[in-house]
Amino acid sequence: MEQKAFQDYYSDDFSQCYGCGKLNEHGLQIKSYWDGDETVARFSPKEYHTATSRFVYGGLIASLVDCHGTGSASAAVYRQEGRDMDTQPSIRFVTASIKVDYLAPTPLGVELEARGKIAQIKGKKVVVDIRVLANGQTCATGSVVAVRMPETMMIK
Repeated sequence: MEQKAFQDYYSDDFSQCYGCGKLNEHGLQIKSYWDGDETVARFSPKEYHTATSRFVYGGLIASLVDCHGTGSASAAVYRQEGRDMDTQPSIRFVTASIKVDYLAPTPLGVELEARGKIAQIKGKKVVVDIRVLANGQTCATGSVVAVRMPETMMIK
């Protein structure tokens, strides 16, 4: 049985995001999974995700950190509550704050791996620390402060 990504559990109402929305045909469609106590997402940048020849645009790396972070936050709260991700009420997060540090140029033409660790779950807030690797080398680190999606963003 193939493991479903966190984002595969999002209802269609929450699947339009440019970074992780499965229904956004122009988006990145980032997919995140549990790997033990860490979360992982793999993404292969296209040649048009370039900053300069041979290197990935930093905004793409920030998007990877962003969407992997919010997906990881959602999965972590489901896990903490002992619930499957397809149970109601749904738990969705949005980014309140994101910080990305670029440590090394990120090469094009290789699969990137984002690895997340849940640093904190407190009330409606989850903090996820993320490393982005290319060929096993950490190219960027980031931290996402994710908060439960406010009612004003819910589709009625």
